[in-house]
Amino acid sequence: MTIELPMSNGETYRIQPQKIICLGLNYRAHITESAEIDSERFKDEIPAEPILFPKTQNTLIGPDQPIVIPAFLDDYGFRTCRTDFEGELCAIISKGGKSIAPEDAYDHILGYTCFNDVSQRNFQKHDKSGWFRGKSLDTFGPIGPMVVTHEDIGDPQNLTIQTRLNGKVVQDANTSLMIFSIRDTIAFISKHFTLVEGDLIITGTPEGVGPLAPGDVVEVEVEKIGVLKNPVERR
Repeated sequence: MTIELPMSNGETYRIQPQKIICLGLNYRAHITESAEIDSERFKDEIPAEPILFPKTQNTLIGPDQPIVIPAFLDDYGFRTCRTDFEGELCAIISKGGKSIAPEDAYDHILGYTCFNDVSQRNFQKHDKSGWFRGKSLDTFGPIGPMVVTHEDIGDPQNLTIQTRLNGKVVQDANTSLMIFSIRDTIAFISKHFTLVEGDLIITGTPEGVGPLAPGDVVEVEVEKIGVLKNPVERR
């Protein structure tokens, strides 16, 4: 699927990532809520280094396209079948690099947009191989509604980020609350994996994540970028 987003400089950007690299547990309050929900897997402590996981390209959908909760999940007989929203800020890489220094990281960023890291919690909790399957089902990566260039965004570490479910605010935070900054995150990732133009860096979700159901409408809004709105379906 081709997703084209308008840019703040008047151009159009085509989303075509080689890699989608996400951060887990990058907001302190989200760590606390994760430990309260699942104390077996999560500790209420700040990680020593960024927690990374991938999403795949088949997850990507644009604004107003439906998030699809697959009907086959019913076949598992989960006592509670839970698929969650996670509103996040996405950074788009403009030029590649290996072992990028933190002070040079912004030189490698084209711009920023909103992202919803939709997550199937039952798979995420029980898969022995980790989070891969629960994070990478079709349509589980809404992105948009526009790309604001790094030059136009101002300070990306001081942006209000909010998620609304059926009009109700469920996440409300600021990117200043990230544990690992965007600069440090890019430096850490590029030490392990060579970044290339178009890669997406998904910077983590704040507290307030919760379940989606068919018929819901979820909105992720990041200050200066706009509102990413998607309906939820089951099929």
